[in-house]
Amino acid sequence: MMPVMKRLCEDRVVIVTGAGRGIGREHALSLAKHGARVVVNDLGASTDGVGADTSPAQQVVAEIEAMGGQAVANGDSVSSFEGAQRLINTAIEVFGQLDVVVNNAGILRDRMLANMTEEEWDAVINVHLKGTFAPAHWAAAYWRDQSKAGKPVNGRIINTTSVSGIYGNPGQTNYGAAKAGIAAFTQIASMELARYGVTVNAVAPVALTRMTEGLGPAPETDEEREMRSPKWIAPIVTWLASEESSNVTGRVFEASGQTLAIAEGWVRGPRHAPVDDPTKLGSIVEELLAGARPNSGMNGDPGGWPQPQPQRQA
Repeated sequence: MMPVMKRLCEDRVVIVTGAGRGIGREHALSLAKHGARVVVNDLGASTDGVGADTSPAQQVVAEIEAMGGQAVANGDSVSSFEGAQRLINTAIEVFGQLDVVVNNAGILRDRMLANMTEEEWDAVINVHLKGTFAPAHWAAAYWRDQSKAGKPVNGRIINTTSVSGIYGNPGQTNYGAAKAGIAAFTQIASMELARYGVTVNAVAPVALTRMTEGLGPAPETDEEREMRSPKWIAPIVTWLASEESSNVTGRVFEASGQTLAIAEGWVRGPRHAPVDDPTKLGSIVEELLAGARPNSGMNGDPGGWPQPQPQRQA
């Protein structure tokens, strides 16, 4: 007889934004397999945020229902404050409660800084950063009210950051700034919401999806493609959504087919007594830099690629 799989999220109600395709779809399916009732949110826009189509969300709902799970589609834009409120209300009205919000929706408008337009900046910041804030805000207000009413709360917010944000990648000042902001948002929100029984964590995924197909070299072998599958991201998100993770908050996890790691945040490095004369800073800064680790590259290692190459003036 085959062993029965332990279901980590039995009867928990989970919202997954951007769940119609790619990483979000894998999250929704994994959570449903583990017993969650899922609100599948997806505006159905293109990778640059244009258009709308609810059929991808409906297809994921159909997949979940075919496996015996419960799900409902929602097509609200998470970057709309009112839309985010409707999204949170959908979970409560359809399933009677809300336990987890997975903020996964995103778009790309990659461009070098000197060529980036205001619209390209605003669109990415709006979807990623406001699209994380708005659902989190309404969910936090719901859990705060539940806690104040004396009801037990075991809430979860799981945000999506990126190695492009926490380590940096040329051509993505808009995307990277938004994702770095989400990492900081995660840490601060975890401090604020702990009193209500809510944890807040983030995941930095690396996977080959519709959004990342044109970034970097394409996989050349089946093994490479398998290692870059979005399926590798869903396990940590599913575990973080469960009640088992109640003692983990304010952390950023890296997840891919190559690694599962915790990203360590900014730390104070070499230091010097305060200096009130800028003419004395040259040698002092050189000394500080000599003792400091270089910034991490996209692989997470100090000094990894890419690193800026400052141009000395003659």
